[in-house]
Amino acid sequence: MSFDLYPAIDIREGRCVRLRQGDYDREVRYDSDPVDVALSFEAAGASWIHVVDLDAARSGIATNREVIRRIVDAVRVPVQSGGGIRSVSAAQALFDTGVARCVLGTAAIESPDLADDLVSLGFRVAVGLDVRGEEVAIRGWEIGSGKSIFEVLP
Repeated sequence: MSFDLYPAIDIREGRCVRLRQGDYDREVRYDSDPVDVALSFEAAGASWIHVVDLDAARSGIATNREVIRRIVDAVRVPVQSGGGIRSVSAAQALFDTGVARCVLGTAAIESPDLADDLVSLGFRVAVGLDVRGEEVAIRGWEIGSGKSIFEVLP
């Protein structure tokens, strides 16, 4: 059996962070520059890098696009990114940073036709769902969707 690893960089306020179980009140901040982290993932053999704009995931407002652009410019492997992509224009702005693929979370639950719309426009799209227990969480882990992961999966 083989599989691909997607090392992830979660960004909040321009910095690398980790949310403990998706809880913004239990955030761990790292001193590492997100670009340096991406370069270290690439040097370790990553074939993709996954970047999440946690500010955008939570609020829908993208505030870390320049950091994402710097990551894309620094590495030679493709970068996929998500967080706050809830419209075609938000996806376009993210693709303008140079990402190879966008990752839909909240929009996949609230606006499932958006993925089809983006694909029909030629965008590369993946779906990434956050799950707490069996319930799909949305809006950057902030609320439950009321849907079980087993309802959502085909």
